[in-house]
Amino acid sequence: MTTTHTLTDEDRANLESLQAQIDSSPVGRGQLIPLLQKAQKTLGYLPEEALALVADHLEITRSEVYGVASFYNQFRFNPPGRNPVKVCMGTACHVRGGEIILENFERKLEIKEGETTEDREFSIERVACVGCCALAPVALVGETLHGHMAPSKVEGLVLRVRVEKEKAEREAAKQ
Repeated sequence: MTTTHTLTDEDRANLESLQAQIDSSPVGRGQLIPLLQKAQKTLGYLPEEALALVADHLEITRSEVYGVASFYNQFRFNPPGRNPVKVCMGTACHVRGGEIILENFERKLEIKEGETTEDREFSIERVACVGCCALAPVALVGETLHGHMAPSKVEGLVLRVRVEKEKAEREAAKQ
């Protein structure tokens, strides 16, 4: 079915919240997509435990719930990274090496598109178009747009995020 991820304490708390939301929801097949949307909004993704809660509430099989969830692109089965990397694959970006940029992020982060690093710091996603064709190829790291990407820029972007995280952790430790 889905890739198994270790649930964090935050995930467990969110699952409890989701359980309460599901318990107050009506039962019926028409509730499947709304409940999946509610689960993803609460958790940021759909772990097996969330699919099980939905299936149990609607009294349908988990494989049926997974079948519907996996059909729609809006649902994700991996937790999003705190720094999601979105690599544009629109025509302009594709022609100017978007695929190579994506491969470089995958190699540097040691994950594939659609996956999240073990520490949940990064996730990689291929997107259709970000609307900045004049800056192709383009990648978004978090909310920051990076245009005229080159394979050599990938390592620097990843390193910058990691350094900023360490700096923030040191500042928090001082207080």
